[in-house]
Parts: sequence; structure tokens; C-alpha cells
Amino acid sequence: QVQLVESGGDLVQSGGSLRLSCAASGLIAYTYGMGWARQAPGNERELVVNSSSTSGYIYYADSVKGRFAISRDNAKNTVYLQMNSLKPDDTGVYYCNLKGKLFGHYGPDFDVWGQGIQVTVTS
Repeated sequence: QVQLVESGGDLVQSGGSLRLSCAASGLIAYTYGMGWARQAPGNERELVVNSSSTSGYIYYADSVKGRFAISRDNAKNTVYLQMNSLKPDDTGVYYCNLKGKLFGHYGPDFDVWGQGIQVTVTS
């Protein structure tokens, strides 16, 4: 019903920047939450950022505060993650998340994750 496609992942040197994009498609009436998570090999999946459209609250993990920023373009149905001052510890597969309603205000809720995209930061 709803699909998310991530793009913008790459190999970058320490100190560099990347911007990840997450394009949503489907019969989305509106969204009320968005975020990003990541997972490195052998590690637990880590929440990077989570936000609420209704309250305006944005949570960033301590490991990325001051370096990463989430944003969105409602007209394009796209969520972004700007990543600056990248470190090797930022290496991993990044997943985007979107929550909302399908069809209309009386439609079902959705909570969808993308397939993930690789980000590699070298020393």
C-alpha cells in the first residue's frame, strides 16, 4: 500500500557529508511521524532520529546530535536526512520510516520502513 525508496547512500571519507532521501508512494492521506534508523554488522538497530508531525517534537540520538538533521518536502512526499561531519562509526545500513493514514481520516494507519541503503565512511 505504501512503499518507501531510499537513495543517496555512498562511500565517503571521514568529515564528509551525505544527504539521504526517502520517497514515499501510495494512497497516503497524511503523515504524522517520520524517522531514520541504522544498523551496523553485528550491532543492534539504532534509532537515529524520530519526529512527530502533530507535536513538532524531534528526537536525535546522542551519537548524531549536532551533525544530522531530518527534513521533509510534503509536495514531493520525500523525507531527508542530512548527515555532516561523518565518522567511521556512522557506517551502516540506514532505514527510513513513515507513519500516517491511508485513503482519508477514517482509513487505516500505516507504519512502513524502507529496504535500507548503505552508508560507508572511511578513515
